Amino acid sequence: MAQTVPPCELPCKDYDVARNTGAYTSSGLATAGFRTSKYLLEEWFQNCYARYHQAFADRDQSERQRHESQQLAAETQALAQRTQQDSTRTVGERLQDTHGWKSELQREVEALAAETNLLLAQKQRLERALDATEVPFSITTDNLQCRERREHPNLVRDHVETELLKEAELIRNIQELLKRTITQAVSQIRLNREHKETCEMDWSDKVEAYNLDETCGRHHSQSTEVQAHPYSTTFQESASTPETRAKFTQDNLCRAQRERLASANLRVLVDCILRDTSEDLRLQCDAVNLAFGRRCEELEDAQYKLQHHLHKAQGALSCLQTLREITDQEHNVAALKQAIKDKEAPLHVAQTRLYLRSHRPNMELCHDAAQFRLLSEVEELNISLTALREKLLEAEQSLRNLEDIHMSLEKDIAAMTNSLFIDRQKCMAHRTRYPTILQLAGYQ
Repeated sequence: MAQTVPPCELPCKDYDVARNTGAYTSSGLATAGFRTSKYLLEEWFQNCYARYHQAFADRDQSERQRHESQQLAAETQALAQRTQQDSTRTVGERLQDTHGWKSELQREVEALAAETNLLLAQKQRLERALDATEVPFSITTDNLQCRERREHPNLVRDHVETELLKEAELIRNIQELLKRTITQAVSQIRLNREHKETCEMDWSDKVEAYNLDETCGRHHSQSTEVQAHPYSTTFQESASTPETRAKFTQDNLCRAQRERLASANLRVLVDCILRDTSEDLRLQCDAVNLAFGRRCEELEDAQYKLQHHLHKAQGALSCLQTLREITDQEHNVAALKQAIKDKEAPLHVAQTRLYLRSHRPNMELCHDAAQFRLLSEVEELNISLTALREKLLEAEQSLRNLEDIHMSLEKDIAAMTNSLFIDRQKCMAHRTRYPTILQLAGYQ
């Protein structure tokens, strides 16, 4: 830097103005006309010294201002360079901060996208599991409807029907649970996508701000694309502060992480629900199949016993075939009727004899031996007829009992055959279509 040259100083000197000072001065009337328009010599010297002094002072002031201007220009140039470097450094720090937030947001967006895809897969499992429950429900409903066609006395509320009703109620409860879980999954997927979109918008803003700051960081005083923007320093009322900006992004990340954690917990819950429901359905299916097996065994045993007793009479007819006994009893009834009919003619003969002998005249109307014999004959015939009629009633009742027993046994056997056909051929055969545990868990 140029050194400041101290100004030259002139010696102080007093200049007296020419004037008449004595009684015998030479100035007189001859010089009276020139006295006001001319300087004295001392005044000329004084004026020269004044001009020289003024020129020297002006030159010194100019030199001093020039040096000060050079110094100020150098200082402002250095200050501008320092401020520009500091601004560039600050912009660089801002770039690093923006890059960090941008990376965090990008990772969160990717994590949310992956989590949403996983939850979508779980939702599809729920939908497949819900569809798979339609087959067990239709099987159970069909089994109950088929068993309603059983004939009496086999139309009973047995253990099989109890298990089928439990199975139908279980399937309905599982369907309601799956529907509620699907609704919850749909809501969580919507929340995941909303927060993913919020993070993406924030990430997009930061990418744009990063590109702008990166462009700003590349600008310098020799850049050709810079230009004057006099109104760029105007304060923007809507501008955020570093604290509010950081809090905004942090809140977005926290909300996204919270929803992502809720989504992961929901996926775990879906796994548990599908596993438990599929196991419950298969266990109940096994219980129903076991009840069907036991009921079929009971029906087969009862059917065998009825078929055995169908060919064997009870009580006194233990060794005779039921049908043969019915035939013999029918013959017996016919023989009793014929015996009764055969007794009617002798009875009519005896009654006619007594009637005719009651017309004997006077003393001939006596109770002789013939009279008593005829009376005893009528009495004996009436006793025989009474006995025959009682035996006929007993035979007819026995015949009706045999026929009723035979018909009842045949009806019971037919009913059990029908029940066996329904349980084994209809219900159990239909239950072979029951979905596997993988289908009920939504994997297929």
